[in-house]
Formats: sequence, C-alpha cells, structure tokens
Amino acid sequence: MRSGFITLVGRPNVGKSSLVNAMCGRKVSIVSDKPQTTRHRVMGVITRPDAQLVFVDTPGLHKPVTALGERVNATALESLADVDVTCLVIDATMAYGSGDQWVASHLNMANSIVVLNKIDAVKQHKLLAQLAAVSSLGAAEYFPVSARTGQGVPALLEYLAGRLPEGPMYFPEDTVSDQPEEQWVAELVREQLLAVTHDELPYSIATRVSEWEWPRIRVEIIVERESQKGMVIGKGGLVLKEVGKRARAQLPEGCFLELFVKVDKDWQRRPDRVERLGY
Repeated sequence: MRSGFITLVGRPNVGKSSLVNAMCGRKVSIVSDKPQTTRHRVMGVITRPDAQLVFVDTPGLHKPVTALGERVNATALESLADVDVTCLVIDATMAYGSGDQWVASHLNMANSIVVLNKIDAVKQHKLLAQLAAVSSLGAAEYFPVSARTGQGVPALLEYLAGRLPEGPMYFPEDTVSDQPEEQWVAELVREQLLAVTHDELPYSIATRVSEWEWPRIRVEIIVERESQKGMVIGKGGLVLKEVGKRARAQLPEGCFLELFVKVDKDWQRRPDRVERLGY
C-alpha cells in the first residue's frame, strides 16, 4: 500500500481546484472563473486497492494587498511542508512569466512536477512553446492535462501514485474530503454568489453557517459595505433567490437553506475579522 500527500500550488485561476475535482471524480473544491476563489486548504482523497492519494488544494499565490490576501497566501505556503509530492500548476492559455517563476522559487523544483493545465483551450504549436518555456524550471516531470476534459489526467494519477512511499491509509476508505459539512455548504453558497454577482463583489464576500439543525441550515453572507448588500440581494431579492436555488440543487433533497446578508465594514482588511471568519 502506498499513501501520501500531494500539494497543488500555483498562481490564482490556473485551475488547481478543477484539477483536484477531476482527479477525485467529484466536486471537492468550489470553482469559479474569478481569481482567488479558493481561500482554505482543502483535501481530496482517492482510495484505490494499491494506494491512497491525498490531494491538497491551496489558494492561489499572489501579491497580497489585504489581511485576507496575506492569510490565504500563508495558507498556501504552509501547505508545502511535509508533503510527498508538489505539483506546480501552470495555465497553458497564459504566457509563462514572472508570476509562475515566483511561485516556483518557493519549491524544490528538482523534486516537484509541473502540470500544464487547460491544454484543451490552446493550439498544438502554443502548447509546445509553453512546454519549452517551462522546461527551464528543471522539474522532475512535466504533464500537459485538461481538468475540463480529463485529457492527461489518468497518466498524471498513475505517476503520482507511483511517487508515493509505502504507508498506511490516512483516511477511512469512504472519505472523499476532509472538509467539514458546514464549511462545504458555506463555500457552496459562495461559489454560487461568484457565479451570479457582479465582478466587483467576489473579494468582498465571505460566507459562514450560523445555524445547523438539519434539515434547516442558515448561511450568513458577509459583505463590506451597505451598497454591496443591495447588490447581493438584488432587485426584489432576485439575486439572492437565484443563489439559493443553485445551492439547494447541490444539497440533499429536503434541505431548507436560509440565506441572510449582513455588513461587516472592511472585514477583509481587518486581521481580527479575517480570523473570526475562519481564514
């Protein structure tokens, strides 16, 4: 039996969460086209007859300008310690540059692998140019994949399983994630908010479960200003209703989900508020 921990790191919006979901065969992390969607470290677990692979999905590394940004950066960097394999995920549709190099500078690249994601969205000649560019990193291996289509994912999984040391199962066989149910539901609501609300809102939104008495779940949506509260609720409550509808569709039948919006002024710039919200 082989077992171990595999961390995925990279710049925001390179598709780390989508790749974890593709490898695990189900949604473990929320996904969005908005950068810095992931704020917590989330583990996804695959248990096979011969191996248990524990994937660590991390927030995108970026130049922080708020207390929240500093916290999520620290979360990502802390996830590099005591893992068996590190995967540097790079977006094949974006020019390889200083941001990727900065992330790579925090890794032992000779013992890490590079995963070039989103290859379904680039032409062959551009993919070859990207592979040539990232080869300068001196990684142990390079894998072009598409989290969206699954192309290249089976080969990546086989390689990762082979890189793990012999060891025990760290999680029960039926475990797919280490995420508590309350956090999963709060993140699900935030995912749908990111899909429905305007571009200026994502970084100002936080969600948390304030009451859990199954089948009734109450989720608070925290914003930074009164004007944002109106935007989240929408005219006649239409935005909030749509978010609730989308979230309920992914929850067990019979769940009664209540959404409430409150203002916590400039919460993401205040370390005490960031910590209180669980980041």
